[in-house]
Amino acid sequence: MKKHIFFLLLIAAAAVSFRLPGHIDIGAKLPKVDVKMKDISGKEVSMNDAKKANGLLVMFSCNTCPYVVRNQDRTRAICQFAQKNNVGVILINSNEAARTGGDSYEAMQTYARQQSYNWLYVVDKDNQVADAFNADRTPECYLFDKSGTLVYKGAIDDNPGNASGVKDKYLHAAIQAMVTGKPIPNPSTASVGCGIKRKM
Repeated sequence: MKKHIFFLLLIAAAAVSFRLPGHIDIGAKLPKVDVKMKDISGKEVSMNDAKKANGLLVMFSCNTCPYVVRNQDRTRAICQFAQKNNVGVILINSNEAARTGGDSYEAMQTYARQQSYNWLYVVDKDNQVADAFNADRTPECYLFDKSGTLVYKGAIDDNPGNASGVKDKYLHAAIQAMVTGKPIPNPSTASVGCGIKRKM
């Protein structure tokens, strides 16, 4: 019984982990701005194409991570809030090792349609954008201001496991502060989620 429990814990640890902030630093410029990625619409788009007058929200996401699914209502709400504030939105699927399964291009199209996405959802071929960000979790968020400078990175809020327990809406507050010219309250937070499935 103990061996069985230990094995399950190992599997859980491999799939989901808690990570302190690292990656590109606050103040860094938006990387790979001109790299074209295939959107669910069939168009080839870049992050420069996605950027709007007040900046850009980049979110590494997918179709299959339980944390993405659990946060889906919050993802829709924050993406809509960003758009309302003239901040561009691009969700990036970097699960290159799962393109024949639940994170295939066709599965992305189906998932986006089911979730009523009206923003870009693109394929990161060979993980080149995730590698430039050093991103390794889904969901994981990066907010850039109108000059393409990173002002926030990390989680959507302080309770990814339980929407009813949220006390601090990190990303919402960051967008609000950014567009009104105020300091970001918590510019870097820890994200929780599934590891990006890179092709070995």
